[in-house]
Amino acid sequence: MNGTVKRVLAVAVTAPLALAAFDGFAPTIPAQAQQIQQLPTVADLAEKLSPAVVSIATTQKVAGGVQLQMPDLPPDVPFRDMFEDFFKRQRPGGRPEPRTVNSQGSGFVIDASGIIVTNNHVIEQSDDITVVFTDGTNLKAELVGRDTKTDIAVLRVKPNKSLTAVSFGDSDKLRVGDWVLAIGNPFGLGGSVSLGIVSARNRDINAGPYDDFIQTDAAINKGNSGGPLFNLAGEVVGVNTAI
Repeated sequence: MNGTVKRVLAVAVTAPLALAAFDGFAPTIPAQAQQIQQLPTVADLAEKLSPAVVSIATTQKVAGGVQLQMPDLPPDVPFRDMFEDFFKRQRPGGRPEPRTVNSQGSGFVIDASGIIVTNNHVIEQSDDITVVFTDGTNLKAELVGRDTKTDIAVLRVKPNKSLTAVSFGDSDKLRVGDWVLAIGNPFGLGGSVSLGIVSARNRDINAGPYDDFIQTDAAINKGNSGGPLFNLAGEVVGVNTAI
């Protein structure tokens, strides 16, 4: 993937509002309106690309914690009855019951037959993987392969129709200042779109042997991991990985 599609680092940056002035006067309202009209709109592009982006839900069974023991409390301790009831309800004769951990991420379709790419850390150690499409369709996914060093995983689903798949661009052609579009599942809110620019290239954050991140100020949050970063031609140029 080096030289074609790279991983993406999102950095949140806050800055004070700057007001331009000329000869001591603020811009006129028509001038401000003209500037707003010149901003790019990605509505049509987002509508076209969103069906190729999926939400990924995983479940994992984890072992229960250490068996808790009732402490030796004096008879007159407040809430003693409550403590006794709690410890009596613990699983007798062993460790507490295993619990289920749920997590979420994003991914994108690379082949219309049902091949999906995401981050390895999104599905790592999961027992069950479900892919959710923008039309609400839920499909069980199987793991085809993974690479921990590049943090990439490939999944397969079995759809009953041809899926919308992405096309790939060349991340080496990205320049600092280029507009990019992130689509994903932040905080479980599937189909979320954010727009930003390439803030920097070739970032090394000591995440692994192949560190070569694209940095962007497009809003990327927990749950965006594994989702695509598009250029304005609608081509995937990165996989959103680190926040």
